[in-house]
Amino acid sequence: MTAAGLIFSNIHDASVPELTRIRTIASVPFGGKYRLIDFALSGMVNAGMSKIGIITHYNYQSLLDHIGMGKDWDLARRSGGIKILPPFITAYDGAAASRLYSTRLEALLGVMNFIGRCDEDYIVTSDCDMICNIDIADVIKFHEENAADITIVTKKVDSSQYPLSASNQVINADESGRLLDVADYTVGTEGNIEISLNVMVFGRTFLRNMLLDASAHGYTAFYRDIVARNAKHSKIMVYRYEGYYSLVGSLPSYFESSMKLLDKEAREGLFGIRNRPILTKVRNSPPTKYTKDAKISNSLIADGCVIEGKVENSILFRGVRVGKDAVIKNSILMQDTFVGPDSSLNCVITDKNVVIKDGRHLSGHETMPFFVGKGIMV
Repeated sequence: MTAAGLIFSNIHDASVPELTRIRTIASVPFGGKYRLIDFALSGMVNAGMSKIGIITHYNYQSLLDHIGMGKDWDLARRSGGIKILPPFITAYDGAAASRLYSTRLEALLGVMNFIGRCDEDYIVTSDCDMICNIDIADVIKFHEENAADITIVTKKVDSSQYPLSASNQVINADESGRLLDVADYTVGTEGNIEISLNVMVFGRTFLRNMLLDASAHGYTAFYRDIVARNAKHSKIMVYRYEGYYSLVGSLPSYFESSMKLLDKEAREGLFGIRNRPILTKVRNSPPTKYTKDAKISNSLIADGCVIEGKVENSILFRGVRVGKDAVIKNSILMQDTFVGPDSSLNCVITDKNVVIKDGRHLSGHETMPFFVGKGIMV
């Protein structure tokens, strides 16, 4: 068994416009030192995959800076390795040749050359809007054992606990795991439902033939035109994921997903799984410096910080400086944020290189955090 990977870096950019104005959702910082793509990428690498393509659209300079040559994921290889797949026009675009892709299916049609050059048995695809640690090797094994054409990873969730929208797919499958139907999530639906996590396994030849057929018929919607149409004719199976899962579908849900990391059980469910580490870009930063007046409680603080004030229930990325007598509560401060003395922040998210001057007092709410954009001085 061999498999290659495809990661969609831009599919859900519109969900969190505050954070994706200057970057893809794949490169949104998370958890002190990670980017959202690290969870999808690590899952594939942990499954032994050594050829992974990242489908981009626009604003992907930050993603390129983070991924580099892929050495931190052991993907800096002469054969295989990591491939950045920028948007380009192909013969499969037809009437859409004047624009970039706007759907999952169009994105796949745009990387037909990559798929055609793969000689692996399977293609695994993933999005970047979820926080989880899926055993991709087990998903592929399940796919093989069931001789499936497509395997979709799903999760049973309480719809009131996640920022679901029409872009999420509700799955209907029988007890054996065979897909019966799929439909867009209807806003207002209550109770427990089974949703697609947009992690899928395809037979490589099946995927290629499916895309050629879609191009010939002018299809544009992956779930409606491919999955739903083939539910009765192809063997589409559902792999039910039982582990930790959080969805980034809005700025408040990004804030909530981040704050969950302050809970030990959530951290262990995500980072504490043996042989399935979450890998990220390594930076050689000095240890964080805590002065005698610093007070820290229930917080995640990356290296390279200087803390002179009080930090409570917060997440601080690399290089953050907190001035004397400053108070940081329930907040997320991204890389190189500076908070001046005597300032106070509550339920605040700062992007990179933000400066909060002395004596400033900013406050939001957990359902509507106060956001300060990259490089802004307050």
